[in-house]
Amino acid sequence: MSRHKIILDCDPGHDDAIAILLAAGDPSIELLAITTCAGNQTLEKVTRNALAVCAVAGLDVPVAAGAAGPLVRQQLVAPDIHGESGLDGPVLPAPTHAADPRHAVDLIIDTIMAHEPGTVSLVPTGPLTNIALAMRKEPSIIGRVKEVVLMGGSYTRGNRTPAAEFNIAADPEAAAAVFDAEWPVTMVGLDLTHQATADDDVVARIAAIGSPLADFVVEVLTFFASTYRERQGFDAPPVHDPCCVAAIIDPSVMEIRSAFVAVELAGTWTSGMTVTDFGDAYGQPHNARVATKLDRARFWDLTIEAIRRLSEASATEASATTEGTPQ
Repeated sequence: MSRHKIILDCDPGHDDAIAILLAAGDPSIELLAITTCAGNQTLEKVTRNALAVCAVAGLDVPVAAGAAGPLVRQQLVAPDIHGESGLDGPVLPAPTHAADPRHAVDLIIDTIMAHEPGTVSLVPTGPLTNIALAMRKEPSIIGRVKEVVLMGGSYTRGNRTPAAEFNIAADPEAAAAVFDAEWPVTMVGLDLTHQATADDDVVARIAAIGSPLADFVVEVLTFFASTYRERQGFDAPPVHDPCCVAAIIDPSVMEIRSAFVAVELAGTWTSGMTVTDFGDAYGQPHNARVATKLDRARFWDLTIEAIRRLSEASATEASATTEGTPQ
């Protein structure tokens, strides 16, 4: 079976952590690299978090730090949702591997150029700064990338402001560049991700796996649930970022519509809004695919099975190590 090659560009973040685990644990995905940018927390914190999640999962892929802030605007962070560390709740292990010495932009470019055109997908789940900078530094990657499946935006609402979703609001200029580029873009926004709620049944299914990794995920979701309940009134937290990975694993997990999407840059009250036209109101050609409806049961089956698979692999490795230890 041919595996889907992806680069996960993220800002962990509780839901980014779950996205890493889904990408690492599904056999149809080949996770080529993880790159980080400032978003949910500062660059130093989110990079440390990415390395910690890799340690928990027993994952050995290049992890490189990238943009420490947006292209032209003041940095936004989200401690109200993700805590001061960016991944509050679980005790984070010490990283088992050092970060790649390359800048994330260079790792993105190097990885794309090392593979055949049309075989590598970009999966950005944070602000789009690294992706925009990579396009600027090496424009030829636009023609080599298979697709961009991004978590961000919305066609009905915001969460950072009434109009704008956090990832787009954090760097709207970068987002505009990504949507304007000549490559396939899928927007997995709040309208879709708010359907991916981690309710008590989901948490119980994960806990029943009975592994250290499952315990880690339960702690991640428990903290995430507390802040979403307190700050946004959700009964269960929406786990945004793994939806993008799920869309690559199984496109039937969500319904998609073609649309014209423009990122508002100048609006006094609407900066960062993803203006979305499913018809022809603006006379503009459609430049994006927009996720609308999630098969929630299928999504959680994929995610929980990935956690189970990683847990079993970790247990097998630990057993082999124990058996090989002199008594």
